Parts: sequence; C-alpha cells; structure tokens
Amino acid sequence: MARYRGPLSKIARRFGEPIFGPDKALERKNYPPGMHGFTRKRGKKSEYAIQLAEKQKAKYTYGILEKQFRNLFEKANRAKGITGEILLQLCEMRLDNVVYRLGIAPTRRAARQLVSHRHIEVNGEVINIPSYHLKPGDVVSVREKSRSLEAINLTKGTKMDWLEWNSATASGRVLNAPQREQIPENIKEQLIVELYSK
Repeated sequence: MARYRGPLSKIARRFGEPIFGPDKALERKNYPPGMHGFTRKRGKKSEYAIQLAEKQKAKYTYGILEKQFRNLFEKANRAKGITGEILLQLCEMRLDNVVYRLGIAPTRRAARQLVSHRHIEVNGEVINIPSYHLKPGDVVSVREKSRSLEAINLTKGTKMDWLEWNSATASGRVLNAPQREQIPENIKEQLIVELYSK
C-alpha cells in the first residue's frame, strides 16, 4: 500500500495552503520550507513549473501517487465532457475521500486508514480498497462492530450537497457526482490537463 509518509507541514508550506487541514506550522512560518526560506530569489516560474506544482498539489491533496493519478487522467480524458472537471470528480468519488467528506474521519489520511482496516461498508459489503470508485446511489456506512471506536465520528455529518448523511443508521448516500462548484479544493484543473497533454 503505497502512500506519501513524509512531513505534511513542509508540503503545505511549499504550496502556501493548508492542503492537509488546519496547520499551525503554516500560520507561524508563512514562507516556503528550507534553510533559505524568504531569501530564495528565483526568477519568474516557467509555465511548466506552474503546471507541475498544480498537479503535485492535487496529488498530495487526495493522497494519490503518480501512476494512479495518471490513470485517472487518462480515464477522464476518454470520458465525454470537460477533462479537468471529470478528473476532480473521479478523485472526489474515491471511497476514502467520500468517507472524509461524510465527516466520519477528520482527514483523508484517517479516512484511508478506516477503509483499509475494514471499518467501512459499501452497500452492505466490507470494502477495504481506498481507491474504490463509488457511483450515485451507493450507500457508505460504518460497520456495526466499529461504531463504538473513538476514531469514528458519527454525529458531525456532511455539508456537501452531493452527499446525504443519516446519523441514526451511521450511513451516507452518494446522491450524484459533484459538479465543479461543489468541490471546495483550490485546484486549477486546467493546468493539470495542459501538463498531461504535452
């Protein structure tokens, strides 16, 4: 199970955004990581550098490595519609992301762990694959045995229009694939499309 396991604050500081959630280090040190920090005077970033940074930000945000992200892009490219929006939809419809969006876990990393440790069911079946792709109408629930765990939050619920949460049954339903305006992430998906289209 490959995933990024390095320091999160450094990545957040590199992009200047709290991509892993609220971060005190980012508030204290509002400059890039490294011994030169503010004083690093590099010229204007090239077009390629800007596109690459946007792709890296998207990958770190969703916790996806390069090969998987490339496969998602190719799938989005084959589908009808705007490639960048479809790419973000595919990222949002991953099981670990939906568990995070439903409010069951505080972060995507925590959601990924809940899924891989077999605490989450999809349509009544235990699924332990974080990248499992959900479809509209799928019901995501917490296993009966796992509901008493401290790590699992069953009261918060979701603020997403495309998801519905029922705290009585500890389950949520995917109503539809999210539109671009329903995805709060600050990602310029067009730059990623331009990068991969070269």
